[in-house]
Amino acid sequence: MKNITTYLLGVLLFVLAGCSPQYSSNASLGKIEPITPEILSFDMKVSEKSDNVLTFVNTTDFSAPHSVRWDLGNGSSSNQETATAQYPRAGEYTVTLFMYAADGSEASLSKVITIKEDDFSLIDTPTYNMLTGGADNTAGKTWVLDKYNNYVSEVAKETGKDIKGHYGLGEQGSYGQGWWAAGPADKEGTMMEIIYDAKFTFIQEGTQLLIANNGKGGGRKASAASVGGFNVTATDGDDVLFDFAGGKFGFSLDETLEYPKLTLTDNSFLGYYCGSQEYEIIYLTDEVMGLRVNNTVESQDWVFVYCLEELNVEKPKEVKAIPLKDDFEAEETAVNFVADQMSDLFSTSYSNPAPIGINKSSKVCAYDKGEDFYTNLSFTADYKFDLSEINKVRVKVFIPEYNDYETEHAVAGEWITNKKLLPQLAVKLHNSEKGDGAWETQHEIVKANLETGKWLSLEFDFSAVKDRLDFDKIVIQFGGEGHAAPGIFFLDDFSFDK
Repeated sequence: MKNITTYLLGVLLFVLAGCSPQYSSNASLGKIEPITPEILSFDMKVSEKSDNVLTFVNTTDFSAPHSVRWDLGNGSSSNQETATAQYPRAGEYTVTLFMYAADGSEASLSKVITIKEDDFSLIDTPTYNMLTGGADNTAGKTWVLDKYNNYVSEVAKETGKDIKGHYGLGEQGSYGQGWWAAGPADKEGTMMEIIYDAKFTFIQEGTQLLIANNGKGGGRKASAASVGGFNVTATDGDDVLFDFAGGKFGFSLDETLEYPKLTLTDNSFLGYYCGSQEYEIIYLTDEVMGLRVNNTVESQDWVFVYCLEELNVEKPKEVKAIPLKDDFEAEETAVNFVADQMSDLFSTSYSNPAPIGINKSSKVCAYDKGEDFYTNLSFTADYKFDLSEINKVRVKVFIPEYNDYETEHAVAGEWITNKKLLPQLAVKLHNSEKGDGAWETQHEIVKANLETGKWLSLEFDFSAVKDRLDFDKIVIQFGGEGHAAPGIFFLDDFSFDK
């Protein structure tokens, strides 16, 4: 301990009421009694790694239920019985142990630690520098969850682990997400979308962690209240929301292990809480980070992928020429069609109502237009269509005679001039990124006045827009749109090809 001197600053506080401590899960279940300042004590141990790395151990003889908090004097804190801190810069630091008893009493003890010499080697390491941007980057580096899974495949490839999403879980010790992984922006529109608001800035000076959020945190139901001490406000399955204001915390790195261990102070966490403030860094570059948490409460591994805030943008889809084909013979469609506002008869594996003529197949798609205004069947790709290579939609259709094509029905608005069910099929190309406004940039081909009572073979040629690279969605719509006229139609042998 040649570079460190200490002296007792004194017992600072003793009160019998007015505190709301978080009780340690390791506390004894013995007799509830007040804590008194004269019994507080803690020891300090110097790391073999450096005289500037110190471990503080609570040695207070107090067996009643209690909790602890350390102010480590370097901008970091801890709520464990043992706390480790590092002090790269020479100087005096006040370390304070706070103890809170179950009866509401509390007391504190402070010691001043004198660090005699600088040891910048503690933070001038590749891991610290990649995490924070280095000592010269006083603003630090801000990380967020890789919401769009832009870098998940990179982490999976470089680690060799089963990692498929920006967060997910797997078997304990697997360092993977074999049980579940979040897809791109998977939690948008759900209770858990608040995890996308959180930003984590790591600053090398003072080993500071700044967490900015909207005042709410999310995590595991099994540990949020019991281990984290959070005030749970909403529950959805295994997920919960709780009050968490973010703020200023500290962090430390242990780079002596197979995977460097990142330890956060207090009850801080990086986006989704699963019972621990310790993270193993399984992958780290200047822009991308992969972390594993050992969730001992539920015997699970949780793996998270982060990127720099400025890189967390949805990347444009690739342009691809991929043929599509579905004959609807299987119970599950070969093309992932989605029905919108379809009525009860809809099925992608329906017995052919007229196995004659050009279509004697066993199964077809039954399209049931109820009284909704905008019924359709659609497919959305995870790429943009290369219409210079593939630009023709071909289908077989059956337009039943029994549909009512004469009666007028309610319409969506005065702009809808046709109020009747029509014996027609429209195929449209959309840009799904436009959402509800996709119709504004669509390209539509309509086959009208189709013959009823027989199977027809139709081709929709989109070569006129072969230079457009924005389409990724095919919309199939029978009977017209904007009116409430019901009708049944049948579709088979869909293809999208040359």
